[in-house]
Amino acid sequence: MRGRGVSLFFLGFAFGALFIAILVSVAPSPAGPGTPQGDGLERQGMGLPMAGLRLSDIHDTFNERRGSGRPHEAIDIMAPRGTPVLAVDDGTIRKLFHSRAGGLTVYQFDPGEIYCYYYAHLDRYAEGLAEGLAVKRGDRIGYVGSTGNANPEAPHLHFALLELGPDKRWWKGKPIDPYPFLIEALKK
Repeated sequence: MRGRGVSLFFLGFAFGALFIAILVSVAPSPAGPGTPQGDGLERQGMGLPMAGLRLSDIHDTFNERRGSGRPHEAIDIMAPRGTPVLAVDDGTIRKLFHSRAGGLTVYQFDPGEIYCYYYAHLDRYAEGLAEGLAVKRGDRIGYVGSTGNANPEAPHLHFALLELGPDKRWWKGKPIDPYPFLIEALKK
């Protein structure tokens, strides 16, 4: 009987340790909500959407209000028309879309399909760009423009970062301010 009690104790201890290990693995990240933890951003950080950017080129316009008072929820990066726009992460082109507000747009998912990178007001797409195309960080995906509701005299890239929900809707997601990630990419 004595050995049986010791065996049950160790068995209970082992299951308890397993339970604790499971709890630790599913615990929320200490970084908190709204902090990207997905495959792409966690793996290597986000790259820059244009070559040669400097700190003075990037301004945090995420919380600014636009025309009807709606939040901007993106970063505008001013650049000459025709400046190449680059994929900020490995991933897949999920949607090429022409909208009244965004003009020519690209929706790119990260490899884990946790985040969507949104590039808008493009002048044109890169040759060969298509929905479903796998891209690598730094691949050319389009060119800066002023399509949609952008001022024709102020070409720029409207860049947004969205956390996708379980339904993976490219047009809907939780906006995340990309500014800190772009600043971090400048340091590399």
